[in-house]
Amino acid sequence: MSEFLIGGVRPVTRLGFGAMHLPGTPAAARHDAIAVARRAVELGITLIDTAHLYGWGANEELIAEALYPYPPQLLVATKVGVAPPGELCGRPDFLREQVDEGLRRLRLDRIELLQLHRVDPQVPLADQVGTLRELRDAGKIAHIGLSEVSVEQLAEARTIVEIASVQNRYNLAFRDYEPVLDACAAAGIAFLPWRPVLPAVTADGPVARVAAETGATAAQVALAWLLARSPVMLPIPGTASLRHLAENVAAAGLELTAEQARTARRAAPGVSVVAGRRAAQPAAQSAARKLSIASTTRAWSSAWGSPETVTTPITPAPGTRTGNAPPCAANWAGSTPISGPRLWPLAARRRPTR
Repeated sequence: MSEFLIGGVRPVTRLGFGAMHLPGTPAAARHDAIAVARRAVELGITLIDTAHLYGWGANEELIAEALYPYPPQLLVATKVGVAPPGELCGRPDFLREQVDEGLRRLRLDRIELLQLHRVDPQVPLADQVGTLRELRDAGKIAHIGLSEVSVEQLAEARTIVEIASVQNRYNLAFRDYEPVLDACAAAGIAFLPWRPVLPAVTADGPVARVAAETGATAAQVALAWLLARSPVMLPIPGTASLRHLAENVAAAGLELTAEQARTARRAAPGVSVVAGRRAAQPAAQSAARKLSIASTTRAWSSAWGSPETVTTPITPAPGTRTGNAPPCAANWAGSTPISGPRLWPLAARRRPTR
């Protein structure tokens, strides 16, 4: 399996593993999830992606239970910047708190790759990225990454600190972030496409035809296409299935011809690519462009429990935390409640998926 140097120094396999789908409960499912995480490492994967958001730290604890003490070649990446019950939160004090909690849950002295899960529009980017730089300088972080950013945000962040990775949504059917991918390629920054194989194909679609030609699954074709798309591309497909894990890893050895790659690229935006693992779910491209954490809730809910419902919006006093109020209920200036975007409606809230 080919490798990429995170930050120009830390080798990882170009095909990683996304841990979001690993269930924490019930006990039998947790046992199986631990087996999947361990098998990923046995199959040679050296990059595992998790986040504080996945179970509000429970997924990080699961990874530690499965893999600690970590093999020296393994890099565990995590993400911060979202506060319960689902607020973007880039306040420096909260980012510091989440990093410390991540270190404890993952049983690490230093997080090798720490990514900002989303840019909080209520807090200057310089404050958010600058805080991560301070934590890096303090030895708590080795490399810093971003998620769901534009070319302009990436450029601004790079004036503040070295950026080692970007994790944006990208796959055969959703390629809106081509400019960001190109910017990463030009700078040698790792690009971790999330949802790399979710959109699916019809039985006679272009990806299905390439799969038939190669004897592979459509998911394997989608992953092989991503790996061939750019040398900085590091897909992180997730699964709770040992069989699907083996299929995903095998995709690293699938080489598409130039014609097959062109054919696969013709997969229609907004049409599903999961290789028959679940039913196709066509969606309008315009809706896909509006994707936020709020629109990707189903997988996370199935892994960590039923959706929550909140009937009363939380409106704490400015700058305070009371009851179940989220720590970012007040803006960075600490004077008024946040009026910016929430990750999902408080009236009928579902846990995000990534």
